[in-house]
Amino acid sequence: MELKRKILTAVVAAAFSLQTVAVASAADLTAVRYHSGDEHDRVVFDLSSMPNYTVKPSADGREITFDFHDVTERNLAKKSFHSRRIESVNYSLASGHVLVKVRFKEGLTYKVGKLDNPARVYVDILPKNAPKKPAPSSGQGKTKPAAGGNGNILPLSFDGLYTEMAAPGIAKRQYIYWDDAGKVTAYFVEADKDLYTIKPVLAKGQVPGLQRTSGMSDMTDAVAAVNATYFAGNGDMIGIVKVDGVVAGTTYFTRSAIGIMPDGTPFFGKLSYSGMVTLGDVTQPVSGVDAERGANNLIVYNKWYGSRTRTNEYGKEYTVQNGRITHIQTGNSIIPKDGYVISVHGTAADAFEGAQVGDRAVVKEDLGTKWNQAAQIMGAGPRLVANGQVNVTAGEEEFPGDIRYGRAPRSAVAVLKNGNYLFGVVDGRQASSHGLTLTDWAKLLVKMGARDAINLDGGGSSELVVGGVVQNSPSDGSERYVGSALILQHK
Repeated sequence: MELKRKILTAVVAAAFSLQTVAVASAADLTAVRYHSGDEHDRVVFDLSSMPNYTVKPSADGREITFDFHDVTERNLAKKSFHSRRIESVNYSLASGHVLVKVRFKEGLTYKVGKLDNPARVYVDILPKNAPKKPAPSSGQGKTKPAAGGNGNILPLSFDGLYTEMAAPGIAKRQYIYWDDAGKVTAYFVEADKDLYTIKPVLAKGQVPGLQRTSGMSDMTDAVAAVNATYFAGNGDMIGIVKVDGVVAGTTYFTRSAIGIMPDGTPFFGKLSYSGMVTLGDVTQPVSGVDAERGANNLIVYNKWYGSRTRTNEYGKEYTVQNGRITHIQTGNSIIPKDGYVISVHGTAADAFEGAQVGDRAVVKEDLGTKWNQAAQIMGAGPRLVANGQVNVTAGEEEFPGDIRYGRAPRSAVAVLKNGNYLFGVVDGRQASSHGLTLTDWAKLLVKMGARDAINLDGGGSSELVVGGVVQNSPSDGSERYVGSALILQHK
């Protein structure tokens, strides 16, 4: 009798254990969402994990029933909705199954798909005569080839992604998906590293300058362009920028950047600027390069600042050519193409009071060993991806809250796992796209194959141009005038 009792107890315990595992492993239907677009209406089922499910059409072909096996709906707020294509959505429970019936109007058909991460099942209701090849706004992992071939382009195929080979070695991509906040629309261009190179461009070819990204693309005959670093209202750079070996902007912060070596090899990292100027026997630190001169500042003006310094008469300026002071004046000096101007004010001017025409002049700039060797630098930040992993460094790079937090339009530059280049933007602040946080933006870049990536200026500045055509929908409602861009050019 005692043996039977022990066996019975063990069986009951085992049964209870199995039941607990089954309940713990059940998926939860957490939300049912709906979106109506120009080409189809979409119903999305959000799930905690992917369950087994079946889809059964009705006899009249106007209703489909989703049977989700071993699914709970404890947290589901049941919504009944209809649209120009959908007549009704109804829910019911049957022995551990969740049944959802979607009834649509006559003359329509449906297409069912799923996403594994996060777990989602969706159905598109669309006209029966809809084209099989998706348009860019509703692509389903298709690629339209270029006449000259696809080149060394990263093969990507997942729901919502549409790829068009705009030219040999240039893949133009659009990705549309839905998350907890609603619709997200992102645009990318990938360039074959063997055919193209990245280069920074200054608005109107100088600092300060303000120009549309499409204008900089046209000015340089670029294959593609994306807005680049942060800038002040007058166009001064707020980031370390080097163009063709000459620094064109600085910042007080240590922040992320992309560098391009003379042989075209890209690299990522953080850098800061340090500069010293010696006139005669006196040496002083540099306050900035190609920026508006402030009180007690020492500013270096080079060829990227245009023809003149545009300073007032309350300082002193030293024109330098061939390592010697050639002129001394009070302000608005001519900047020689083969030299530079040292502009000082206040205490900085007092320190150089004894400098004379003919004195030795030396500018020493230090960005770090590898950065000093780089031919091109575009500093922005924060870092988003490092070695294929999400790595957002907004806090340690001391970015303000309007950049660090919340959903917004974003821009980025990346190098992919195959070594190719990637420009990307995600729209935001509009019904067609709610934007992304920095972390979600980094995750999306990893999904697109990024090995390393940095964030660029965002908000209304975010813009991607391919073949001279703006791809995205800037949140200002029109193109913003910005201070710089990154472009893709033929090697």
